[in-house]
Amino acid sequence: MRLTHRHIEVFRTVMLAGQVTRAAELLHTSQPTVSRELARLEQLVGYPLFERDKGRMRPTVRAMALLEEVEASFVGLERIAAHALSLQQYTRGRLQLASLPALAQALVPEAVAAFSQASPEASVTLLPMESLQLEAALTEQRVDLGLSEQHSVPDACLQQPLLRTEEVCILPVGHALANKVRLLPSDFNDLPFVSLSATDPYRLMIDQVFAEAGIARQMRVESASAASVCALVAAGLGVALVNPVTALAMAGHGLVLRRFSVPISFNVNLVLPQWRAVHPLRDALTATLHATAQQVQLRLNALVGPD
Repeated sequence: MRLTHRHIEVFRTVMLAGQVTRAAELLHTSQPTVSRELARLEQLVGYPLFERDKGRMRPTVRAMALLEEVEASFVGLERIAAHALSLQQYTRGRLQLASLPALAQALVPEAVAAFSQASPEASVTLLPMESLQLEAALTEQRVDLGLSEQHSVPDACLQQPLLRTEEVCILPVGHALANKVRLLPSDFNDLPFVSLSATDPYRLMIDQVFAEAGIARQMRVESASAASVCALVAAGLGVALVNPVTALAMAGHGLVLRRFSVPISFNVNLVLPQWRAVHPLRDALTATLHATAQQVQLRLNALVGPD
């Protein structure tokens, strides 16, 4: 005979109930059965756990010490049981969402806030990643879903269009160009210009537009972050072109947004790994991201007009 969970359960219940009769009721069994299990437990451990006197049982010092260890184990077990029950509805399930840093700063926070309001017990881990790391995480099925600007679909994934729009011009408040509804490349001639970093794919497309138009800008400041570019423009260091999601998030904080006459596409895709077990709340978050993207598009159109 060896120690079993049943022995420990009976011991714990007797200790907490304070008497065998009450313990038997809690365990839905008989008093003789509880007494027999306690006797077997004492036989197994090799020492008495209770002092018996005229039908009354008082726990020994060893019993009290054993109860401390048992309680620590039961706390862990009860937490596991509670978590297992919560997973029945997956109200506390943690979603892994990978996103490009620019989207993690704008669009995603609004979507996660709406999702959390609808599913207050759910948890979301937001993982900002650059393109190469993001594609690897999606291909390796390490996340539940991702937001990407790449046209190519990562292996073992499905891709849905989320947002289809264009880069926008940003100007400091009070800038002379703010009087125009749509800006031409020639409007930027010889103006101080805040650029994205030299290796950024949007920087390359923007530079190509101005090169083909024969327009020279004053390239004094650059930054790898679209949010930083917006802040630099708001501080009066120049004008710029950035993604509309970041620009819209910072609109009104010293920034004016305008359309650019040459369309430079900015497309966001929702990427869904296909080999990873589908999280029960993934569809809910996906729907919230789509709804948020629609709101972003509507606010952008209201501010600068449709594409």
